[in-house]
Amino acid sequence: MRIGVYGGTFNPPHLGHITAAKAVFELLKLDRLLLIPAREPPHKVLPAGSPTAGQRLELTRLAADQMGLGGNVQVLDIELRREGKSYTSDTLEQLHAQYPDAEFWLLMGTDMFLTFQAWRDPAKILGLAGIAAFGRTQSDTRELFLVQQDYLHRTYPDARIFTLTLPHVVEISSTELREELGRGGGQQYLPPAVYGYILRQGLYGTAADLKHLTPEQLRPVALSYLKHKRIPHVLGTEQEAVRLAERYGADVKMAREAALLHDCTKKLDTEEQLELCSRYGVELDELERNALKLMHAKTGAAVAKYVFGEPEEVVEAIRWHTTGKAGMSVLEKVLYLADYIEPNRDFPGVEELRQACYRSLDEGLLMGLQMTADEMNQRGNPIHKNTLEALSELKGKNGRG
Repeated sequence: MRIGVYGGTFNPPHLGHITAAKAVFELLKLDRLLLIPAREPPHKVLPAGSPTAGQRLELTRLAADQMGLGGNVQVLDIELRREGKSYTSDTLEQLHAQYPDAEFWLLMGTDMFLTFQAWRDPAKILGLAGIAAFGRTQSDTRELFLVQQDYLHRTYPDARIFTLTLPHVVEISSTELREELGRGGGQQYLPPAVYGYILRQGLYGTAADLKHLTPEQLRPVALSYLKHKRIPHVLGTEQEAVRLAERYGADVKMAREAALLHDCTKKLDTEEQLELCSRYGVELDELERNALKLMHAKTGAAVAKYVFGEPEEVVEAIRWHTTGKAGMSVLEKVLYLADYIEPNRDFPGVEELRQACYRSLDEGLLMGLQMTADEMNQRGNPIHKNTLEALSELKGKNGRG
């Protein structure tokens, strides 16, 4: 197994980190990439006001998730849990004990590579891992890199050193980025979910008012709640909700915001969902208490209300986007169906459902509710009473009771 190791303060992790790491992963044909935030970097002091170790860990996890490498990229907290300065030699020794048969490659940028001989235990590091150093311009690799590579090979004859140029890597220092964020900029240098988390937590001098965000400001914040694989679904739901709202006269801004937040608690486990229920006074029936798919609609509605100050129409649309209910408003129907038919959905009958939705909102809703009930029956799962009541109401309207 070939494992890449990329450490740093990640304060914050930005597109330069991500694009470089992903390029090295692909060029070296690595099997796994480990991102490891440092507790105390040996070569510098963390600036005053930096995020906590836990926040930097979460930022790095969000950045890793945005790389699209799935389980091939992992974020480890081994340096955050280790007391004192975070020395690479100690980390590699620890990783070798965990993966004794692996071939390790240590990823680093220009500055780190050119000062490598000043690190603690460079010989030990080179005995444990090869170096994969990346520069952003030809001058990095052709001039400075060649001189350094020659020096290291003469000093450490068995060293494995791979250098490459990544001209498309986003070039900004973390110091410059932190300053940009404090001035209200910097978004273009960050993965959306990372930027959203920074706004949520008020990091680096940002001071977003979460209860008065525009949809454009809300979007990255909402994405910071999601796993990478769910982001296309949420953005697709936003797109579909706007189309349906425009067609059927619902408030477009509310439809957009409901779509962005409808799955904001989807990735939480049962214990975390129940904690939110306790915090916000969310009541669950027996079926909801035992079904995460049902629970996330109610906890998501609570987050929309109490964290983001969304109006009651948006909160209710999120609350009922999974089960539906009798007497749904137009906005509630719009979100329910946008979630069902957004462009990334691909299941038997979805095209027929899409066509029905654009013929009549109630026709689409009846078809969607019936498909849900049929699926639950096929799986042997109970159907929520609100779904049955909504079905009964719509069938009565259509003379099909």
